[in-house]
Amino acid sequence: MRLAPKLAMSNIAWSPEERLEAYAILAEAGFTELEIAPGLFFHAAEDPFLPDTASARRARAEAANAGLAVVSMQSLLFGVTGASLFEGAEARAAFEAGMRRAIALAERFGIPNLVFGSPLQRRVPEGLAMADALDQAAAVFRRLGDAAAAADTRIGIEANPAAYGTNFCTTLDEALGFVGQVDHPAIVPHLDLGAMHMNGDFASVPQRLPALAPRLSHVHVSEPGLAPAPADPAALAPVLAGLGAQGYSGAISIEMKRAPEGLAAVRRAVRGLAEAVRQAEALHA
Repeated sequence: MRLAPKLAMSNIAWSPEERLEAYAILAEAGFTELEIAPGLFFHAAEDPFLPDTASARRARAEAANAGLAVVSMQSLLFGVTGASLFEGAEARAAFEAGMRRAIALAERFGIPNLVFGSPLQRRVPEGLAMADALDQAAAVFRRLGDAAAAADTRIGIEANPAAYGTNFCTTLDEALGFVGQVDHPAIVPHLDLGAMHMNGDFASVPQRLPALAPRLSHVHVSEPGLAPAPADPAALAPVLAGLGAQGYSGAISIEMKRAPEGLAAVRRAVRGLAEAVRQAEALHA
């Protein structure tokens, strides 16, 4: 069976100066979606979360000319100072304001998905019980869910392993539990495969997909430490086949930081995901 996933890549994999060549690489490989960190996508704007009309038009036209639609946004709290979900009322207000800023940007440009990672801004301080932290966070995210729903977008809760400096929703099960506690249609699970690798849970992904895939907003093809991804297309193939079998219709997005070799790593990553899709089609046949 032929799969038709929406293939995407995050722009954290290249510098702004490399963007046009990166877009060409994606277009040539049949990618139709782009995930953005606003600070890189709207790099010409004084404030990338409030880009001026000319900067925004140019950035969007460059992507559109390569056939790329902006499908997701990450680095939601870029440039926000003093924001923390659990460090008191003032820090929590800064956190919520920063998230609302990202939601407003998504509404302005019709971006349907926001990935909430931000590990350092969600660390639970010593002395705050996890149950209380979960209650505090759920109240904040219900309000953010209302704002996201009004903006016609969703916030995907990403598990961030402890190695990234957080202790809140470090595993997929914890993230799913938090989404269930928030209980809002615009607050949904996000699947980050790098986190599954780091937590030793990657092998369990295919069998979890029947229950998980219908709830997902977005999938990151990633590796520990945001190394070039996918490292092993053959290992990724059963996950893609499982997503296809469950009718997952969201984007499958490569998330990797810029490698020292620059666009050569982007080309390899794109080829690797394409190869994983081919192997998944054979498994799904």
